[in-house]
Amino acid sequence: MGEVLELQPSGLWTFAHHLLADILGLSLLPEDQLLLHRRSERWVRVLANECVKRLCPVHFHSNGSEYVMALTTGKHEGYVHFGTITDGLVSFQLLPRHRSVCSAILVVNCSITWAIFVAGDYNLLMLVEIVGPASSKYFQVVSYDLVNDYLVVLHTIPEFIPDGRRGRQRGLEKQVGARRGPSNPASLLCPLCLCPLPVRGLEFLMILGTESYTNFPMVPKGMSYNPYNNLLFIWGNFLLQSFNSENFIYLADFPKELSIKYLVNSFRGDMAIVTENEEIWYLLDGSYHVYQLFPSKAWEMYINLQVLQQSSLYAPNETMVTLFYEDNKLYQLVYLIDSQQGRLVKRLMPVEQLLIYQQISDEYVLERQGSHLTLSFSNFCPFTVMRLRELPNPQIYTRQERYRAQPPRVSEPWGFHSENSLAVYQGLVYYLLWLHSKYDKPYADPAHDPTWRWWKNKKQDQDYHFYLASNWRSAGSVHIDMTSYEKIYDLKAENELPERIFLDKGTSYSFSVFLTARKPEVQHGPSFQVLSPVDLAVVLADPHCTEAIVKEKVLVNLNSVLFWVTLSDKRSCFDQGISGHNLMKTSMLVKVLGSSGHCFRNQGPHMQSNLMVPVLIGCPPGKRLAFDITYTVQYNRVQNKHYFDCVKVDPEMPCFLFRDSGCPAPSPLPSPALPACPLTAPTHPLLFLWVLHLSSFPSLISPPGLHPSNPTVFYPFFLVQDLVTGDSGSFQGSYVLKVVGGGPTLDTIKEYSEEEIYRFNSPLDKTGSLIWTVENTTTTEDLSFNIMSHNSLGIEWLCQKNSPCHDTIPHNIFAPEFFFKVLVSNRGVDESTYCDYQLTFLLHIHGFPLSAKRAFLILLVSASLFVGLVILYIVCCLLSPYMVKFCNILRWKINSIIGLESYYTYSTASDSRAFNHSGTVSWRNSRLNSRVVYKGAEENKAET
Repeated sequence: MGEVLELQPSGLWTFAHHLLADILGLSLLPEDQLLLHRRSERWVRVLANECVKRLCPVHFHSNGSEYVMALTTGKHEGYVHFGTITDGLVSFQLLPRHRSVCSAILVVNCSITWAIFVAGDYNLLMLVEIVGPASSKYFQVVSYDLVNDYLVVLHTIPEFIPDGRRGRQRGLEKQVGARRGPSNPASLLCPLCLCPLPVRGLEFLMILGTESYTNFPMVPKGMSYNPYNNLLFIWGNFLLQSFNSENFIYLADFPKELSIKYLVNSFRGDMAIVTENEEIWYLLDGSYHVYQLFPSKAWEMYINLQVLQQSSLYAPNETMVTLFYEDNKLYQLVYLIDSQQGRLVKRLMPVEQLLIYQQISDEYVLERQGSHLTLSFSNFCPFTVMRLRELPNPQIYTRQERYRAQPPRVSEPWGFHSENSLAVYQGLVYYLLWLHSKYDKPYADPAHDPTWRWWKNKKQDQDYHFYLASNWRSAGSVHIDMTSYEKIYDLKAENELPERIFLDKGTSYSFSVFLTARKPEVQHGPSFQVLSPVDLAVVLADPHCTEAIVKEKVLVNLNSVLFWVTLSDKRSCFDQGISGHNLMKTSMLVKVLGSSGHCFRNQGPHMQSNLMVPVLIGCPPGKRLAFDITYTVQYNRVQNKHYFDCVKVDPEMPCFLFRDSGCPAPSPLPSPALPACPLTAPTHPLLFLWVLHLSSFPSLISPPGLHPSNPTVFYPFFLVQDLVTGDSGSFQGSYVLKVVGGGPTLDTIKEYSEEEIYRFNSPLDKTGSLIWTVENTTTTEDLSFNIMSHNSLGIEWLCQKNSPCHDTIPHNIFAPEFFFKVLVSNRGVDESTYCDYQLTFLLHIHGFPLSAKRAFLILLVSASLFVGLVILYIVCCLLSPYMVKFCNILRWKINSIIGLESYYTYSTASDSRAFNHSGTVSWRNSRLNSRVVYKGAEENKAET
């Protein structure tokens, strides 16, 4: 995947706006300040006649769209132009819908300074500047509900900066949403509950309205919101933070003489602050101490070390363009001027190294030991070792799918890859990605791995190809190892918390934290006190949605403490959603009390003791519902005592029988006239067709009181497949099954309308159109459809008179068949998961009976043909002697005619001169010949 560069509004206002516009597909024209968007290769105006003063970005997309907000001046002052970007198209709407913010809060003159869109609540937070009497200005935080079109004022910002020296409060670093073990219970603490916990060096002031103020006016400039921990910051020449957007805490460590230009949030527990004079400050979530990174002694020392190393990323003359986070690390975009040449450089901001140097330079003591001074440092980190243990495999929580794709082996002696081998490897990787993107089969494979079908028919030749490769005889001198292209399911944890955690309904994530306490410094005096306690806190952003259980075990011999942490979902904050969509954002912060900004790991260095993990509640990505065709066939064969596949077997889509062979149901009345019902039906297709035809006439195949046939019950089963971990299990929840389409062939399948779907599937249908039914009393709330589960009694096919599968016309001598397009959904009927599963698949049913009229017509035609053939046979047998005699006479007459014609022809060809000299003799001879011929004919007639 390509790198994603996340940029925040910069001090170079025009540069930041254009950079943001390029990312979002927007642009600002500096000449007329009109907002444009690009569609294909043309620029189209979307906000005409508007003077745009600010673009407010929305960092997270939702509902398949991205968003951007434009604040304008002039006629639409007091409105927000809310832009929605879907499939490259931008549309804007004015918010609030019916009246401006000024009218809603009952003021005459106001303007919107900043706007934030909270996608999870579909809420709009606005920082509104209000001009009061005598031209006095004050600011309010206003919330607008986009769903209910409701606007309310949340907080009024004080006009002056509070006096932190006289109004200083010490208290809780942050709400602790963790429940301790049974040995030490503690209640859940809300964000506003302040408890007298020992917090060293962190100063804040709760804005209650009773504090004293300085003469410095508060000048708000913008807001920043983190949806993972619900932390809202209002910034200007001050810093206010809130966990509920109503009650705010003033951070007294930030100097009021400075003015903030913009904030950069990592959304992983820390943020950077850039002031108007290009100073850089740093803040950890859950901490109230603000650290100055630049300019500082630590920064000067770091720059000197980089210059000594002749680093190309630093120069004496440089200007910072912007600051941004990438892969949870803080980077600078700097313009360097070196040797009269300028260039842009992206470089890492060494936050941990600067904090370590600040800690060392500020906390040291010179002690005299004998005749010399010794240097000692104070380490405020309460532990020496922190390890994460018993971490589960990360893939089930991070939902990252991984593949192994190694390059092919080259059979050349030198072992280097050629263009051919690299082209082969590129094609293999491309095909692997194509298999991954196209793997969405409704029927479950034996192994739901996209690479399984790739090699399943070639595994038998694997040893042969390996033999060729071992003897340097591979085709093209390239050998492809089939085991080198597979999906990875057993990725192990690396002693770190995952990048993010996905929680389904009722699921949990567990791990342990091992802490070795620092040797305590014992303070002597009236009371004995240990200055280095070790305690763990788990902070939850939404304690009403998740819960954390922390259990503690003290290891005295190791001077250590072992904590077991379990994060669980409470099954209360999410409805149902498509896999990986519309997830609820929350977070878990694991921290050692009193260690923020003081503890670092030597490797890196890397900050410890402040571990923030985003938590996403909902249906995790990579989960799907599939039709378990293998188990369905096996179970139906056992329950129905037989299984008949189609005449033309399709391994990808096995057939199921409409009903069995028409054997009568058991009856207490013995009937010797009927044979015993076999366990299997006739297997010959023609005989099977005749049985189905006769089954339409109960009186022909069974005596009164017996059922004509037992319908075959269809038992469907489904699998929940996890494409990330490879796990596959039977779907145990409830679902609704509907036939939404169908046809007698694959080419004639059509989609049914909503009305038809209701008539064909609803048990309330009175029109005789039901396709199927089930012996089940559980229905949806409106009683429209049946609710099924894996314990249901199965489906009986009906195909009533007005249904599309009734009286299906056979296309050949085999029994009719039909393809049903079936939709399975657990939306609104399943409480076992947050996943909204929807599966559409084709079900092939064969062996349909004909209607009585059509069956009688076929039977009548068949009987007529049979009787006609019998009569024709009898007639032929009776008339055969006469026909033979007639044929002989006819043959004799034909022969006689042919003989006379031949004689006369011969006589005519004789010599005419001989005839004249012996006229009398010839006449007598002809008479004699005539008598002889006539006599021979009489003899033949007498013999006959």
